[in-house]
Amino acid sequence: MLPTRHRLTERRDFATTIRGRGARRQGSSLLVVHARVADATQTDARGDDSPRVGLVVSTAVGNAVTRTRVKRRLRAQVAPLLADLPPGTDVVIRANPAAADADSHELGAALRHCLRSVLVERAR
Repeated sequence: MLPTRHRLTERRDFATTIRGRGARRQGSSLLVVHARVADATQTDARGDDSPRVGLVVSTAVGNAVTRTRVKRRLRAQVAPLLADLPPGTDVVIRANPAAADADSHELGAALRHCLRSVLVERAR
């Protein structure tokens, strides 16, 4: 389970992370990671510069049981990575249908690869 301060919950925050200014995206066959490092005015407005994560697992991934399993696995894989994310970073992880058949190790490897690519691209 992710602590409340590390969760994206508002639709507006999801949209800004996916389509907003400075948003980056990296994908694999299992998932797509959208990331955005907020500027100083945005982190001041929300009162906290903790990295936040949101998950999108649509019905294309599978039934409710399958979607819940994928979300649980993704949360478990992203939790230890929060300390490595820059302050003020918002991340949206969108699961592709292939994620339903992937195990935790495959999801974790894809997540780490995509996050690394997005954050390195951001640093350039």
